[in-house]
Amino acid sequence: MVELNTALSAPQLDAVFHALGDATRRRMLRELAGGERTVGQLAEPFSISLAAASKHIKALESAGLIQREVRGRTHLCRLEPGPLATAQEWLSFYEHFWTSRLDVLDRLLREDDARKTPPAK
Repeated sequence: MVELNTALSAPQLDAVFHALGDATRRRMLRELAGGERTVGQLAEPFSISLAAASKHIKALESAGLIQREVRGRTHLCRLEPGPLATAQEWLSFYEHFWTSRLDVLDRLLREDDARKTPPAK
């Protein structure tokens, strides 16, 4: 197996994919791509409690995908895109792997079709 040179260790990459495995957290990340949001703003579209939103935010924080800053009584969250880039690098390896395999399959199928097609008169 080919080992990828990534900035994240295996447990950190696992945490990123775990965090991305939940639709609520993915939507929170999408919201944060537009700028800072409070915990309340992140919870609002889901009609979930602040406690439930906080659990999702903690999973995102553990993965290094967001950073939370406390200003008085307000908790502001912002996107940290670095771990996403590392996850993309990991996925990109497999994208290239499968693309090359599918290109070979395509070539073989075309060659097979060409052998089966009778020559034109």
